[in-house]
Amino acid sequence: MSTKQPERDPENISDGRLRKGELRRRLLLDATMEVITRDGVSAVSQRRVAAEAGVPPSTVTYYHASVDDLLVAALTRVNDTYVAYMDTLPEDPDQALRGFAALIAEGTEPDRTHALAEMELFLLAARRPALREQTDRWMSAVDAFLVPYLPDPEMRAGVAAAANGFFLCCCTTSPPPDAEEVHRVLRRLIHG
Repeated sequence: MSTKQPERDPENISDGRLRKGELRRRLLLDATMEVITRDGVSAVSQRRVAAEAGVPPSTVTYYHASVDDLLVAALTRVNDTYVAYMDTLPEDPDQALRGFAALIAEGTEPDRTHALAEMELFLLAARRPALREQTDRWMSAVDAFLVPYLPDPEMRAGVAAAANGFFLCCCTTSPPPDAEEVHRVLRRLIHG
């Protein structure tokens, strides 16, 4: 069971101490992603994140008792963004599939460093079980998205694997697949 506190909009927090705490959490997660983006996930340490954020190391340990806690919080934040996007997809099946394809393909900026950082976090779950709740959460979100297209869970698992493979291709191939290519392939897998 996750003990993660949901990220809140600091502007909507009236208590100054709580607002400052939320801003500090965001600062630390931004710094964590910056370290991963620049130097890879293996470079993350509480001291390194503190230096990146410009705060004392004790600030990091106050909010995140271990590096695993910090990485789980970072992956949770990434997941929150992607799952929230999926929740806004249109009800029209073709438009929703196009939106999902865009999420996959357009999540990579020209230099792909941020998408690569996110992928590194996702893949780290293979070695760090603490991250698996978030990778499972992502897979559940993709599965739920695919239910209207495919009633068969095995078919959904196959299309989800293809979608995750596209995320990897977007980080590792030149040129990366564009949204139209991802859409065509997903549509073909779904409709035959």
